[in-house]
Amino acid sequence: MAITAAMVKELRDKTGAGMMDAKKALTETGGDMDAAVDWLRTKGLAKAAKKAGRTAAEGLVAVKVNGGRGVAVEVNSETDFVAKNPEFQEMVGQIAEAAQGVDDFEALKAADLGGKPVADVITDKIARIGENLTLRRMAVVEGETVVSYVHNAVTEGMGRIGVLVALKGGDTGFGRQLAMHIAAANPAALSEEDLDPAVLEKERQVQIEIARESGKPEQVIEKMIAGRMKKFLSEVTLLGQAFVINPDQTVAEAAKEAGAEITGFTRMEVGEGIEKQEDDFAAEVAKMSQG
Repeated sequence: MAITAAMVKELRDKTGAGMMDAKKALTETGGDMDAAVDWLRTKGLAKAAKKAGRTAAEGLVAVKVNGGRGVAVEVNSETDFVAKNPEFQEMVGQIAEAAQGVDDFEALKAADLGGKPVADVITDKIARIGENLTLRRMAVVEGETVVSYVHNAVTEGMGRIGVLVALKGGDTGFGRQLAMHIAAANPAALSEEDLDPAVLEKERQVQIEIARESGKPEQVIEKMIAGRMKKFLSEVTLLGQAFVINPDQTVAEAAKEAGAEITGFTRMEVGEGIEKQEDDFAAEVAKMSQG
């Protein structure tokens, strides 16, 4: 019986096995889907599917710079313990290296890593390590000079927070200070022009409501809103923030003094935006004791 790509995909979806393993299972079982599932289970290659539903909100961010191009990737695990595993760290480093040769996330999942797509390498590692692992995202920053910084690195180029910043002019020393600032201050955008208009409008509406609650005249309210929006922008845009190295300067002023133009940045933190389920062990035990 001919083994089709659709059959391989169906088996992968059912088991979480790698592409080549799924194809081999179908070949060995003459295309019998149920038998192929059992074949994978006996080989220990279907374990990943059992773990795929578990929340992976720990892990590592890795950054890598090659000339004027920097990449950042986030690979998640279920526990911080796995993030300290040298085998996991080696895989994350290899994925970051593979990211240097692609332009987007989907291409990274399909990129070759030791003869297998990155997505299949991760699936295989799930079976070996015993936790759900996910390749969550990647980012690319390009410029005349790209500088990286990892906060609390667990090994070279990897940690919980990774930053890339692109500069035109200036030097790598200032670039590193800037990257450290971004790690600490977590700006939402480079400037007001780069900020999501929806975020800006939402904040404006909130400030309008707050101002109207004060009962002040409309002309006073308009001035209040203008001042509060200016303060908001100074907090969320990189160029408007007070520079952590010298809070008497804004980042824009510090960059000008350093002879640098900031052309782009990315900040990636492990697990940001993932809703983690907090297990209450005591409550679980109490529930079990009640039958």
